[in-house]
Amino acid sequence: MIAGKVIKVCGMRQEENIREIEALGVDWMGFIFYPHSKRYVAQPLDYLPTNVRRVGVFVDEEFATVKELIKAFKLDLVQLHGHESAHFCELIREQGVEVIKAFAIAEPEDFKATKEYETHCDYLLFDAKTPLYGGSGKQFDWSMLANYTGECPFLLSGGITPQSAEALSVISHPLLMGYDLNSGFESQPGLKESCSIRLFLTQLIQLTQ
Repeated sequence: MIAGKVIKVCGMRQEENIREIEALGVDWMGFIFYPHSKRYVAQPLDYLPTNVRRVGVFVDEEFATVKELIKAFKLDLVQLHGHESAHFCELIREQGVEVIKAFAIAEPEDFKATKEYETHCDYLLFDAKTPLYGGSGKQFDWSMLANYTGECPFLLSGGITPQSAEALSVISHPLLMGYDLNSGFESQPGLKESCSIRLFLTQLIQLTQ
């Protein structure tokens, strides 16, 4: 953990890049199994990280497919980014993985949707509300996090860039447990810039010491 927070890098799919980002000491790495994503993992990868937790990202996928990919990629966590029910989350947890349920946020009222999921997921993820399912590079108003009064820990996603460290360091919500890095650190979809992530992590450590 960097500065007491989980660092998740999502949208990985190239072997050399996976090794490079893994070497930075991040905690979780996300692989997207949503066919409409620019970062879609369409086939088995030649290398999977061994020193980070593997997260599979799905959008309204069939249970059988999620179950199959949990085994094929030896996933530790499953992130559900669509309209999956709380019951579906429980079914996934029964496969021996932790579940992250994502919620799109545009206004304080959007946090109400988390209530029925809190006891059926291990973590939540708050992202900006856009026509896309993540990776949009858009940021919602982080001051709205004060409106989340639930009990399930969450990751913050959406529009985080190498310049975000200072703004993130002053967020004091007690259940903020990590940051999800994606498009703001890319040279192209699915290819992360290790120098940008390294700079971000260095600044975050300095600001939170």
